[in-house]
Amino acid sequence: MNTSVKRVPIPKNGVDYRGKVVLAPMVRSGELPSRLLALHYGADLVWGPETIDKSMIGTTKRTNPVSSTIDYTRTPTNSSRTQGSAARESYIYRLHPARESRRLIFQIGTSSPSTAVEAAKLVAPHVAGIDVNAGCPKPFSTSGGMGAALLQKPDHLASILSALVKEVGEVFEIGISVKIRLLETAEKTEALVRKLCGTGITGLTIHCRTTPMRPRERAIRDQLQMITDVCRIEGVACVMNGDVKNRDEALQLMREFGADGAMIASAAEANPSSFRTSEEGGLSAWREVVHDYMKIAVEVDNKWGNTKFTLSQLIPGKLGIYRDVTGSKSYFGVCEALGLEYLCDQAREVDARLGLPTSRDATAV
Repeated sequence: MNTSVKRVPIPKNGVDYRGKVVLAPMVRSGELPSRLLALHYGADLVWGPETIDKSMIGTTKRTNPVSSTIDYTRTPTNSSRTQGSAARESYIYRLHPARESRRLIFQIGTSSPSTAVEAAKLVAPHVAGIDVNAGCPKPFSTSGGMGAALLQKPDHLASILSALVKEVGEVFEIGISVKIRLLETAEKTEALVRKLCGTGITGLTIHCRTTPMRPRERAIRDQLQMITDVCRIEGVACVMNGDVKNRDEALQLMREFGADGAMIASAAEANPSSFRTSEEGGLSAWREVVHDYMKIAVEVDNKWGNTKFTLSQLIPGKLGIYRDVTGSKSYFGVCEALGLEYLCDQAREVDARLGLPTSRDATAV
């Protein structure tokens, strides 16, 4: 009897999700500095935030000599924002080819095979895989037929994945994957997983919640063993997502349910050192994490609004320093508030490039 295990081949420029503990795709919390920080603390792979295919199509791609990043930008079309010659281009996506690209998965929001392919081709040379978001329950995604809305159209979702496998995965030799949620019954979930595994994808992530469920509701794992069994039979790596708190728990859950990998989401948003095992030191104190984050954010000229948001997730809200930092108006102001004197000169340079206050009043609320 043939006892060999079937495996969908991993393309030359792709990556195998097996044995990996990874950063989940999160809007705002999955931008470049957060991904680099997660990798610094031991994440095996990082998913970028869901990026809508139509927002990528028509962008201008540039290599940034200051941050060594590849930036995809577009000029705002709103006339109130583009008056005069000083209209700023909006960043749609940024990646750091030297520090993350072989470990970066680009997650795409889409409802169309053709636009998915067109957008994916723009970033495919610089990432290890393309992942289709078929699990987001938020109206901005589902109202456009994307995200969790695709779960109700299995054939259409399969056609998107098949097109990406053929026209992007095979051409650029990277993997195509999908992230889904549980359906109303185990039978429907199983049928969906079997269909999607037949498209040629290399990985499938299952968020162990149904579409109506919210993050505060406990993840449901009673279908997980069935899903991992189906994926193993089909040769597709299965990554579990939902209430995974740290690497130690991820590894334990992978063993318990037979999952090939695990995603950490909100726990990594609050403290990305959750990617370390207890033997590696476990969770770092918030101040150490914030210092590491600021160093990276300054290095890559991160968008100021995103930096402030991320700091608000990393710093305990009850501390006085939380108000000082979130009330700051610039990188220099944050560095002063945190006592990061060694970063102050560099922070001033970033503030000047981003058009932020550079004087001492940058610390005022």
